[in-house]
Amino acid sequence: MALRIVLIGQAAFAEQVLRGLLVRGDEVVAVYCPPDTGGRPDSLKQLAVASGISCRQPGSYKSATVRAEIAVLAADLLILAYVTQIVPLAVLELPRLGSICFHPSLLPRYRGGSAINWALINGETETGITVFWPDAGIDTGPILLQKPIAVGSDDSAGSLYYQRILPAGVALVLESVASIEAGRAPRIPQDESRATYDPLCSDVHATIDWARPASVLHNLVRGCDPQPAAYTTARGGGRLRFYESRRAEGSAPPGTILALDAGTLVVAAGEGALRLGKARVDGTRDKKPAAEVAAALGLVPGDRLGG
Repeated sequence: MALRIVLIGQAAFAEQVLRGLLVRGDEVVAVYCPPDTGGRPDSLKQLAVASGISCRQPGSYKSATVRAEIAVLAADLLILAYVTQIVPLAVLELPRLGSICFHPSLLPRYRGGSAINWALINGETETGITVFWPDAGIDTGPILLQKPIAVGSDDSAGSLYYQRILPAGVALVLESVASIEAGRAPRIPQDESRATYDPLCSDVHATIDWARPASVLHNLVRGCDPQPAAYTTARGGGRLRFYESRRAEGSAPPGTILALDAGTLVVAAGEGALRLGKARVDGTRDKKPAAEVAAALGLVPGDRLGG
């Protein structure tokens, strides 16, 4: 029997969840996504409109108006698929079968909105995905399904998400819906003794201290790639942001440019060195080959970054 579903989410993840629900034959009675920003419409919104599904874009889910309109929908299930706004418990409890939420970690580890970033920054070789029953806490509700995901040694937050977490996560959400429909969806309490919570990854965490080992800095750069992008100061005091990190050989005072090689920039760390594939100066939009960006700033081998 098809379920009546309200889907809240955004971008490619929620769009693919919606496609899967439509293939399953579920009745998606409404889609919610963030308000338009003036650019290209969200891909979830585009699919909803093309499929004849009501798409609503409230600035907040905390209003009595939003709660009332979701109540009128009389949904069986509400799905949170890549949601960055707070959805209050009063809304989550409205559907007959409750609500489920996707999170890109093996809960209770890495609660919070930057789970992928911190797993990489901390050098994890395995992370995972979870579908859980949300409650009033932050990523604290009972677990429905989980799956481990391997982390490659050169994965960035972007590559890990798009190549492995996104497709596996969409599949896990759809598997969870089938489990709920069959009446066999578990509610496994999270083990609070194993819980960790990390703040949103921001520029406060993304500054590069070249005195640290290359292994640590490699994890920082890839964990901040593409957002917020790890950075150093360069000639003139501007911020130079880096992407596509690889480990390299070399020894010199930390922050010394060792080479501008094949489009890349090789910089000495406290132990070892980093080869950085792309870079961007704050105030510019596009990432370019790191050697090209460095040369445009007048940097040459022997110059030092970060000081």
